[in-house]
Amino acid sequence: MRIRKIGVVGAGTMGSGIAALAASAGVPAVLLDVPGEQERNEPARKGLERALKAKPAAFMDPARAALVEIGNTEDDFDQLAGCDWVVEVIIEKPEPKQQLFARLEQVLRADAIVTTNTSGIPMRLLTQDRGERFRRRFLGTHFFNPPRYLHLLELIPTPDTAPEVLQEVTRFGERILGKGIVLAKDAPGFIANRIGVYGIVEALRQLQEHGLTLDEVDVLTGELVGRPKSATFRTADLTGLDVLGHVVAGIAQATGEPLELPGWVSALVQQGRLGEKTGGGFYRKEGKQILTFDWRSGEYRPQQKPEIPGLEALRRAPLPERLRGVLELPEPYGAFARGLFAAVSHYVLERTPELAYDLQSVDRALEWGYGWELGPYRQMDAVGLEHVRTLFRDAELPEPTLLRQARDAFYQVVDAVPSALSLSGGYASLPQRAGAVSVPALRQAGRILHEEKDAALYDLGDGVALLEFRSKMGTFTDGVMKGIAAALELIEREGRAGLVVGHEDARTFSAGANLMMVLGAVQQGQWVLLEQTVRAFQAMTMSLRQAPFPVVVAPFGLTLGGGTELALHADRVQAHAELYMGLVEVGVGVIPGGGGTKEMLFRFMEELAPYPEADPFEAVKRAFGLIAMATTSSSALEARKLGFLRPADHISRSREHLLADAKLRVLDLAPDYVAPAPRTVIALGRQALGNLRYGIWGMREANQITDHEVTIASELAYVLCGGDGAPRPVTEQDVLDLEREAFLRLLGTEKTQERIAAMLKTGKALRN
Repeated sequence: MRIRKIGVVGAGTMGSGIAALAASAGVPAVLLDVPGEQERNEPARKGLERALKAKPAAFMDPARAALVEIGNTEDDFDQLAGCDWVVEVIIEKPEPKQQLFARLEQVLRADAIVTTNTSGIPMRLLTQDRGERFRRRFLGTHFFNPPRYLHLLELIPTPDTAPEVLQEVTRFGERILGKGIVLAKDAPGFIANRIGVYGIVEALRQLQEHGLTLDEVDVLTGELVGRPKSATFRTADLTGLDVLGHVVAGIAQATGEPLELPGWVSALVQQGRLGEKTGGGFYRKEGKQILTFDWRSGEYRPQQKPEIPGLEALRRAPLPERLRGVLELPEPYGAFARGLFAAVSHYVLERTPELAYDLQSVDRALEWGYGWELGPYRQMDAVGLEHVRTLFRDAELPEPTLLRQARDAFYQVVDAVPSALSLSGGYASLPQRAGAVSVPALRQAGRILHEEKDAALYDLGDGVALLEFRSKMGTFTDGVMKGIAAALELIEREGRAGLVVGHEDARTFSAGANLMMVLGAVQQGQWVLLEQTVRAFQAMTMSLRQAPFPVVVAPFGLTLGGGTELALHADRVQAHAELYMGLVEVGVGVIPGGGGTKEMLFRFMEELAPYPEADPFEAVKRAFGLIAMATTSSSALEARKLGFLRPADHISRSREHLLADAKLRVLDLAPDYVAPAPRTVIALGRQALGNLRYGIWGMREANQITDHEVTIASELAYVLCGGDGAPRPVTEQDVLDLEREAFLRLLGTEKTQERIAAMLKTGKALRN
């Protein structure tokens, strides 16, 4: 049983997003909606167009929209007969869903899978009156919006769901769609929404009890405690206050729990202030100014940065310290934090047996669905269970059974095996995902081969080693550079199969150079040190290329500047599908100095080599445009189009399997591996340089670039053309030397130093 084509019924935001996700993975999709009045396929067509225009983008590559076939549920329903999996994403009411399933039962093949994306309607209600064969191939698949970016996919099997059906949907969801799979029980709201919605309602209640503002609550429930920057109220605006109200009412009705939004929130909904989609909700933007709703007065006021004593010092602490520290903030902030933490933690402990099969599923559901760095059980461990018990006593809450059964923590290492408290009592070993690699598990198992301050080398088994960066945002500190050198030396000395470079940071593979160190050296006039540093970085990237064993880099998320240069010099790249890769050095006033300029020139020249009639200037122009515009991919698919990834490089859609997939690439290459031979290309020289300079002059005349950007672009053009002499063969080292010299010349300019300082201060590029 293999899912090769999917059908989606319902072309709203969620349905079109699911179709876009499948098409992005290369899976054909049929997208149907009700017939339109003027144009029969208009609702489905508009759904597809909405997905193409969505920001952030629903498609990883807009060209993949060609894999989505649109239609309507009257004229084109039979198209679903060719689908292996049909997911229903229509109105959130039982009757229409039941009617749709009755029609599907008549049309689909006997082995086709049917799922519902309901956010809370019981599965048993939806399969009433359906035959046994249909019920065996039915389950819930609860995606989170937007489907491309929110990692969680809750699967809700019924007692009738066949094991092989659950197995295939799990495989497809995880490996093809790249989702984090959590099995949930058939309870109202399932896991993530049941707990997440309770947390929002409780935050609103605590806000009123302690008299806080929306701005203050979003500070106390955002990045400070390891949650998304959008925190509570910005998240609600993105979701839609009407959607929030609907979900709260649905869970309250289904469970009998006293969940209710305050009257002032209901008033916002009645007034049509639903959040981002209506231009305002809890927050509203007027020009460049952001306004915050004042729940006391009912008016919008300019957003204020809360002045909370001790907050700034707390922001710099590790997350466990922040979680403990926020509970000790002065009143009323500490009281709010303690009240919210106690209420949500107690709710989680009481409801877990009803919602989930284990503690880890609860943590993953909130981490993957709501973007928490630590799920609720990991948070309680970080705060300390004795402190949690004290908070419950202070709030006059009884101690839940799971807390009584726990020892010092919910997660422990028992007999050298990572374990967690079982819902049946006692501790059970944590299940390992088949084919996945966990760096914490490697660490706990003592499989460290070498360790530096900012890097560590692990034994992945089968002769393959894994190099992990530990520096902030994967920047190339002295410790990282030493770690790379030590890894290459150890693997060669011990005759190991090869090296994987990767780690498990949530968002960033590598942000490139350590700009603080670079600017400090410039300000101190340490030009010899800077020249040695750039030369050493070039030598490092080339050492990956020249190593006598295969090196596979596994980038994901932000992979910028030096991080891209590292990947460009690997034998293979095993990229995660969500890859934002680019040579962005012009943003800080320099050109790529670690081999990036050289590599793009050589790569694009080599692509033209089989075509004698091709103009080699096209390769130079392509490299110039890519680097000068600081082009960054919006996905791994786009990175391949741009040339950052080669046809032989691979893409993993499952984040959890990225390192394991990279290990397989090493083992593929290792048996007969020979390092790549040194390369030469023909540098085009004076004429090509003149052409590029003319283009640069035209952009300046059109006021598209600044005088300093003319300087940067001119240095880049000089390197890519191999200087201003006659055409000549150049080696990689020849271009590296030109690249390094240009990098240092630009670094010596006042304007570039201003750009670096601005980037460090604001995180944004300065165009001076």
